Amino acid sequence: MGSTGSAAREAARPATTGRRGAVVAALMLSMALAALDATIVSTAVPQIVGDLGGFSVFSWLFSGYLLAVTVTLPVYGKLSDTFGRKPVLIAGSVVFLLGSLLCAVAWNMGALIAFRVVQGLGGGALQGTVQTLAADLYPLKERPKIQSKLSTVWAVSAVAGPGLGGVLAAYADWRWIFLVNLPIGALALWLIVRHLHEPERETTPHARVDWAGALAVFACGGVLLTALVQGGVAWPWLSAPSLALFGAGLALVAVVVLVERRAAEPIIPGWVWRRRTIAAVNLALGALGLLMVAPSVFLPTYAQSVLGLAPVAAGFVLSVWTLSWPVSAALSQHVYRRIGFRNTAMLGIGTAALILFAFPFLPYPGQAWQPTLLMLLLGAALGLFQLPLIVGVQSTVGWAERGTTTASVLFCRQTGQTIGAAVFGAVANGVLAARLGGAGDLDSVTRVLDAGTAAPEATRRAIADAVHAVYIGAAGAAALAFLVLLFLAPRKFPVLGD
Repeated sequence: MGSTGSAAREAARPATTGRRGAVVAALMLSMALAALDATIVSTAVPQIVGDLGGFSVFSWLFSGYLLAVTVTLPVYGKLSDTFGRKPVLIAGSVVFLLGSLLCAVAWNMGALIAFRVVQGLGGGALQGTVQTLAADLYPLKERPKIQSKLSTVWAVSAVAGPGLGGVLAAYADWRWIFLVNLPIGALALWLIVRHLHEPERETTPHARVDWAGALAVFACGGVLLTALVQGGVAWPWLSAPSLALFGAGLALVAVVVLVERRAAEPIIPGWVWRRRTIAAVNLALGALGLLMVAPSVFLPTYAQSVLGLAPVAAGFVLSVWTLSWPVSAALSQHVYRRIGFRNTAMLGIGTAALILFAFPFLPYPGQAWQPTLLMLLLGAALGLFQLPLIVGVQSTVGWAERGTTTASVLFCRQTGQTIGAAVFGAVANGVLAARLGGAGDLDSVTRVLDAGTAAPEATRRAIADAVHAVYIGAAGAAALAFLVLLFLAPRKFPVLGD
């Protein structure tokens, strides 16, 4: 792993002098809120639309939340480095809970979408600051413990979210999907306020916040991610709205660069990309976000249409990777202590590339255990890839840079997922249209399956071909991450002393 010796030491003392167990419990609760909210709404959409209307724009319930989370990550990262983790996490939790309460009393779809954006503004603080505090709480050799706990929380929440949302919508009311956040979030907030005590540290008397840079980053990210999310869905890729958004986004990129170069304390400092280790991890985890789209978005449709499974069984095929991922992540410390962070991550992503590339060679129509086994192996490979990179990159910076570094990593992963959804959606629809003579897309097929109608044989084969093409693209993304680590990342991460 390497070390820079005594000259390269941590810039601050341990992050907390309170009860670490209580703080960890609060972090896990906060992470559960952020993870659940990305999935819990999905199964309640019919009830929400039936009550509020607005079917044509309901997709913004997800897009608005995810966009707000993604574009605020760099801002919260810099703020946590400037003012401390505790005030940022408290403020983010309050905003998230306020957004949850407002969502519960929404009177129409427009209001609900706006309040979901408010939730996302708080969710960005939860995701980034929780991951940063996890590194602050533990020395390097113990960080896999907290990271594996957070991975487990995320995995369980991802699996339980749709089911919990369906139960609440069916047996209570869809508004309880948001109200249930309040007691959980209040408990997490109380634990943070009471038990997290950051030590005194040296700060400038008048810390300057780059509000112009924050606004520019927010606007730029919002415009570009909206173009990616809605392109090919709300309007064609080469239509006037799509071209206008991409053009405005590129212009805002220039504005961000100009503003950040002049800022005394930029939101996105240049060293994030000038340091080989951080730049390599950012690019590698961006590729991870891209490849994760293949199983998480397209595998359930494949399981229902090609394998003929019921929705619950199709969800199980996907969910098995959330079982092996945390276990592999927890065990990865025994590997990277022997061969280093970079080599461990390369082993994981190289294995993932082979598993993804093997998917198109499954027999048609095949049996459910075959993709289930591949997903179990894929989760194990990605656990071996992601956690060493996060632990490793957090260990190369001191306290004053850890929030910005962690936020940049999460921002790149989230952006990769957004790009992957757009790119692989276009690939799948293109293959499907070619196989069916120019008629149909994956969304229309999914709606037919949701209605309980079996797909014709020609459609089943077309869906199989479309998903196979997506998995080949995901294997290419994994290979790209492997090459980034091989040629850009240093063989030994410049780890600082604890």
